[in-house]
Amino acid sequence: MTYEDHDEVDVEPAEGDGCPLELVFVPVADPKSAKNRVHLDLASPTASAQAETVARAEALGARRVDIGQGNVPWVVLADPEGNEFCVLDPRPEYADTGALAAVVVDTTDVAASVAFWHAAAGWDVLRPESLRHPDRRGPWLEFLPAAPKTVKNRLHLDVAPYPDDTLDAEATRLRGLGATPADIGQGDVPWVVLTDPQGSEFCILSPR
Repeated sequence: MTYEDHDEVDVEPAEGDGCPLELVFVPVADPKSAKNRVHLDLASPTASAQAETVARAEALGARRVDIGQGNVPWVVLADPEGNEFCVLDPRPEYADTGALAAVVVDTTDVAASVAFWHAAAGWDVLRPESLRHPDRRGPWLEFLPAAPKTVKNRLHLDVAPYPDDTLDAEATRLRGLGATPADIGQGDVPWVVLTDPQGSEFCILSPR
């Protein structure tokens, strides 16, 4: 944990993990009412490491959940707030991601989501459903087919313009790619809320 106040907690990877992303937690008033359309997959270098991660998560308050996954080699858990995440079995493609193997997004159109986020983020398409940073750092961004979205996502992506760009210019560029302005009750804030062409919310932060 690298930052904490009354309305935000930030968690960054451990030193040497290699992941350039951080997780940001903020309070919301609305309770969880459906399976999350965005979830995290955790990497496991070995089968014993997978079992250790599951045991550690359960000791911290996670519980096993059935979301219709059937007989699979990964373990589906929910954190104490009910947010689903997976602890994956060992896979070579995630050997260099660090602890976070992938950010997984449900979508009604996998190809369209991949095309939008490839253009939006500049990440490479390495599989029909998956993107990764050109430097091959950190987790994959993956898309899975799912039914249409019905409620606001409880997990979402944040993006930021390059340091020499502006928030307004980036918002204009992303709208040109098919994003749509969204009002989720954010009020007057220094970031911009959009939805991608499949309706998933994301935010554009100030340049970093």
